[in-house]
Amino acid sequence: MANADHGTRALVVPTGILRVAVAVGSAISAVWTRRDAATGEPRGPTVDLARHIAGRLGVPLTLVECASSGEIIETASSGAWDVAFAPVDPERKKLVDFGPNYFLGESTYMVPAGSPITSIEEVDRNGARVLGVENTATIRSARKSLKNTSAVGLQGLDEALERFTNGEVDALALGKESLRSLLPRFPGARMLDGHFHAAGTAVAVPKGHVEALEVFSGMIEDLKRDGTVGKVFEAHGMDPATVAPVGSRS
Repeated sequence: MANADHGTRALVVPTGILRVAVAVGSAISAVWTRRDAATGEPRGPTVDLARHIAGRLGVPLTLVECASSGEIIETASSGAWDVAFAPVDPERKKLVDFGPNYFLGESTYMVPAGSPITSIEEVDRNGARVLGVENTATIRSARKSLKNTSAVGLQGLDEALERFTNGEVDALALGKESLRSLLPRFPGARMLDGHFHAAGTAVAVPKGHVEALEVFSGMIEDLKRDGTVGKVFEAHGMDPATVAPVGSRS
């Protein structure tokens, strides 16, 4: 798809500009982007992948900024974006159509410096203050796994991190790649071993955009196959071993 024809471009980019929804926060991961200090523009793996796709289609790119992957899914029917990247779960399949995974990841908790909590199991105790980002696959899985406390979802990652900074959180639920990028900001904080959620992150289109999904899916598989996705991950400090195999779907 290095030189997409006019018909293909008209099919997948109806406005003539590729509109890619991205989650903007304070972490870098297969989903989250972070604002560049110099330009103020989002930067992260999804931005790089969006540029590769726009380049192969031969069209301009615009980023549709969202506060979380949950907001990306919620706006799928609004016509605001053409393609996005999000963790896969059954609830989201009701609202968007997913293509192949490009990332396989896990979610766990970050606990603050000095916390007596040493395992995921110890998070599940009466009175534990567990926070995450609302309408994400991670927060839904955390809620399913917790029996003795509950997980509170906030609208954006920045609000969750502010509360973590202020000592209002016992455990922050997030993907491991995001947590790795955040740990340097919180000396003494720890990421707990193991996981309570494991799933793929995949290319997504609004429900019913079957032909567009086929085109975007083919591009993502090509970008995995030729090593581009792995190089993008490495460029942002991620482990290229987390690139999903060709054909992987959740």
